[in-house]
Amino acid sequence: MTFIKRIFRFLFKSIFWFIVLTAVVVFVFKWAPVPITPLMVIRDYQLSDAREKGWEHQWVPIEEISIHLQLAVICSEDQKYLKHHGYDIEAIERAIEHNKKGKSLKGGSTISQQTAKNVFLWPHRNWVRKGFETYFTFLIELMWSKERIMEVYLNSIEMGPGIYGAEAASEYWFGKPAKDLSKEEAAALAAILPNPLRYKAHPPTSYIKGRTSWIIKQMNYFGPLAYPERKDYE
Repeated sequence: MTFIKRIFRFLFKSIFWFIVLTAVVVFVFKWAPVPITPLMVIRDYQLSDAREKGWEHQWVPIEEISIHLQLAVICSEDQKYLKHHGYDIEAIERAIEHNKKGKSLKGGSTISQQTAKNVFLWPHRNWVRKGFETYFTFLIELMWSKERIMEVYLNSIEMGPGIYGAEAASEYWFGKPAKDLSKEEAAALAAILPNPLRYKAHPPTSYIKGRTSWIIKQMNYFGPLAYPERKDYE
C-alpha cells in the first residue's frame, strides 16, 4: 500500500510541476521573443546533407509584419481565428471525415494549435503530441491575446528550407522586409504553408499561382483585419 501511495505521490508531483513550469514558460513568452523552436533543430539535422547547417530566423514585432500577411494566413489557414478559442470543432470534424474517405491526410488545426505545436512540440503526428498540443493551445489562448498568438506564429512558422518566420521568408523569397510585402506577395507566402519545403513562393508554380489568387479573393471578402483586443487596428 505504501508503494502505491508513493507512485501516486510521484505522479501527482510530476503533473503538478509540469503544469507550473509550462505555465511559467508560456507566461514569459507572452512578451519575450521565441529564439528557437524544436522544429528548427530537428529540420536542421534532417536537411544537413542537402545544405550547409544553420537556419534563417529574425524575430520582428508584429508592427513590422505586413498586415497583408497577417490577413493572408488567416484566410488560408484559419478563417475563424478571431472568433474561436483555439479549436475549430467543425474543421476538426471535416478533417476526420475527409481522412476516413481519402488516402491523403487533412489537418484541422487552427493557427493557435499550429503555434502551440511550432513553439513547444515536435512535428510528428501522434496522439501523445496531439494531447500536449491541446494543452498548450489552451494555455496560450488563456494567457496571450490573439495578436500575440499571431505575432509568435508569424515569427516561428517554417516558410522554406531553413527559413523561419515572416522576416526571413520575406527576405529569402522577395528580397525585402516583411513590413513591405504587397498583398500578392503575402498571399504567395501563405500559399506555400501547407508544404514549405516543396513549394516556392517565387517564382511560383501554376499551382501556387492558383492558391495565391484564391487567397487574395478570400482576403477581399474578409475585409479589414481588427484584433478583438485592438478595435482600432486596421
